[in-house]
Amino acid sequence: IPLLHYYYDYYYRLFVSSPLHIYFDSSRLLLSETQMAPKSKTMKRGEPESDLCFVGKPMSVVESMIRWPLRYQAKKPKLDTPKTATNGPKKEIKQAKRHYEQALVDGVLINLNDDVYVTAESGKPNYIAKVAELFEADDGEPYFRAQWFYRPEDTVIKRFSELVQEKRVFLSNMEDDNPLTCIYSKVNIAKVPLPKIASRTADRIIPPCDFYYDMKYQLPHLTFASADDDSASSSTISSDSDSNCIVNPPKDEKFLLDLYSGCGAMSTGFCMGASLSGIKLTTKWAVDLNTSACASLKHNHPETEVRNEAAEDFLILLKEWKKLCEKFSLISMTEPMESISELEDEEGDEDEDIDETSIGTELSPGEFEVQEFSAIVYGDPNRKGEKSLHLRVRWKGYGPDDDTWEPSAGLENCKDKLKEFVTNGFKKNLLPLPGTAYSVCGGPPCQGVSGYNRFRNTKAPLEDKKNQQLLVFLDIIDFLKPKYVLMENVVDLLKFSEGYLARHAVASLVAMNYQTRLGMMTAGSYGVPQLRNRFFLWAAQPTEKLPPYPLPTHEVLKKFNTPVEFEDIQVGRAHKELLELEDALTLADAISDLPSVTNYEINDVRNYNEEGPKTDFQKYIALKRSETLLPLCGGDSSHMLFDHQPLELGDNDLERISYIPKKKGANFRDMPGVLVHKNKAKIDKSVKRAKLKSGKNVVPAYAISFVKGTSKKPFGRLWWDEIVNTVVTRAEPHNQCVIHPKQDRVLSVRENARLQGFPDCYKLCGTIKQKYIQVGNAVAVPVGVALGYAFGMASQGLTDDEPVMKLPFKYPECMQAKADDQSD
Repeated sequence: IPLLHYYYDYYYRLFVSSPLHIYFDSSRLLLSETQMAPKSKTMKRGEPESDLCFVGKPMSVVESMIRWPLRYQAKKPKLDTPKTATNGPKKEIKQAKRHYEQALVDGVLINLNDDVYVTAESGKPNYIAKVAELFEADDGEPYFRAQWFYRPEDTVIKRFSELVQEKRVFLSNMEDDNPLTCIYSKVNIAKVPLPKIASRTADRIIPPCDFYYDMKYQLPHLTFASADDDSASSSTISSDSDSNCIVNPPKDEKFLLDLYSGCGAMSTGFCMGASLSGIKLTTKWAVDLNTSACASLKHNHPETEVRNEAAEDFLILLKEWKKLCEKFSLISMTEPMESISELEDEEGDEDEDIDETSIGTELSPGEFEVQEFSAIVYGDPNRKGEKSLHLRVRWKGYGPDDDTWEPSAGLENCKDKLKEFVTNGFKKNLLPLPGTAYSVCGGPPCQGVSGYNRFRNTKAPLEDKKNQQLLVFLDIIDFLKPKYVLMENVVDLLKFSEGYLARHAVASLVAMNYQTRLGMMTAGSYGVPQLRNRFFLWAAQPTEKLPPYPLPTHEVLKKFNTPVEFEDIQVGRAHKELLELEDALTLADAISDLPSVTNYEINDVRNYNEEGPKTDFQKYIALKRSETLLPLCGGDSSHMLFDHQPLELGDNDLERISYIPKKKGANFRDMPGVLVHKNKAKIDKSVKRAKLKSGKNVVPAYAISFVKGTSKKPFGRLWWDEIVNTVVTRAEPHNQCVIHPKQDRVLSVRENARLQGFPDCYKLCGTIKQKYIQVGNAVAVPVGVALGYAFGMASQGLTDDEPVMKLPFKYPECMQAKADDQSD
């Protein structure tokens, strides 16, 4: 506090001879003379033979007031700050007469900053705390302020504490005042630095101790963060401070691996957001099992090595690739690789690598000569029922149409060609090696948690094959050891079996010594008219800054449901005072400019309406690719409208849609012959049942029986001033509200894509049904942009330790490239 330091010498004499109480009024320092506080009648001071007493002289009043100013206030005490009272009602800060550096409890000397056991309830293990203060309260009672340690089972990890290293505890940001009598005994807790590289098998020297800690655990967004910067010298009863720094750092390309990539929405948004922070991040590799999704990603991102294969096969391939790089001395066999863009040719004796069969040797009948290898895969590309490492062979004298996949085991006579392929692949970063992927993002599919799955294994979810991709994802992280990880998934991951899979993911990452942070983000809060909520998990290497979550930028028209136990990780919920929100977007804002099409639209490329965009959203979402932050090398340079085709409905459903009025709230209940009583629909048996041209009922039985007649979704017509709850993967109107407001058809692929924030220039591949699936499975692009920006700022050390941050832009305006953004 500037004034206090300015008048330090003068007031020191006053404090020593006649103590004053200090209290604070905004930024001004006010002094008021008071009487000396009466001596305590309930404790003894400076008597080592006592079972409970402070030892030695009190700390100087000046030092105490500097370190704990809120303890010395003449006016009404302040409430405990959010840092120390995260949950529940805030408590008044106890006022102190004096502070001490030592106390004697049951004959044991307790020093300031010692670690102690604190007596717990009967039958429970004693709590663990750091002594952050020792003070005599103004009522004469002796107190200590406890900064609590959490055991793994006390954190979000809960049942997976056995995955975390033995004796490991976590220093929290939770503090409170306790009677000195609550101290049970001292405990030896060692502070140990985190390893520089996260790994399950990191070699660490743990000194003799009862417990050790290397991370802090903070309740806001259930954060595990490095404790390397923690201050054990004072409690948080101090002045608040914050920081905000924005600079323009130099560009430095970094590589991203997108696992379970789908059509690339997550990584596309993520890289654009990173670009806005000044980081050049490239999706170098992408992996997905869906062929059409891979085709879409490759079309829009030709710079990406897109692999259409299972993630578990990809992991085995990575391990085999590492062995090949080691075999040809391209990497060390003991240390992780750094990213290498150039590799000088090795000098030395290369004769041993020459393929002798290709020098002056005639091929026998039935033999073919290998010209080169062009690709590598682990799997069963020839569909013979057995997986192994295969290489794609270009045969000498033959063209690419005659290329074949050959098992590596049968190519031992082609060592020189293999070395050439591996060396070139290594130079070009064909596959990631440990240390070369700066960041990994992905959403491992966990269909076993879906509420639609009646046979879910709630007791042992990881025994369900549908959930085991989570383990594969974590194994890939452990192998590649990226600096940053972003995992996303459905919110059901938190709801199912008390968050079993989410807790396992956190426990596994913490066991690898990654810092972690949890959050939920709603797509509509970032500039699209939809309500889908998504779960996200940040992880960062011990040496990196853990990214915050970006706060919402837009209002949302509807309320969304969050799991009660995890409601505090909903981004923005605890920081409403920081929000400056734009108006919520509606369907009209997003799609009202698109040309009319029919149920039978066959053109997947067409012109825009001559009238042009009607809203800012439409203006920026329809930018040419060359005008956006997307890489110039992909997609289509023409300014055409792609994928504006609806799912072609059968004649019966199309006729049923014609019965739905073009008004807000219309649905199957507006069909002839439907009665509604107490919000329950039923067939009116007093009139003849209406028939379609085919002879079938206009009102199908499934519409009446769906949710026992209480749902308004079957054949529901959307309206201009509404939003959608979620963008669906199936466009059938049987139990969903997906009919266009003014046209007798379902929303088109492009309309759905706009609701997900896809730029219009992002063209999709595959059938119409496949395109719906790609769009419906995607993470909304603006959510990816927001997260990418937070990542970029954190990776440059430009964020503080807060779990959230404000965004300096809105979507999709931010997507417009500046002149220098496309310079390279």
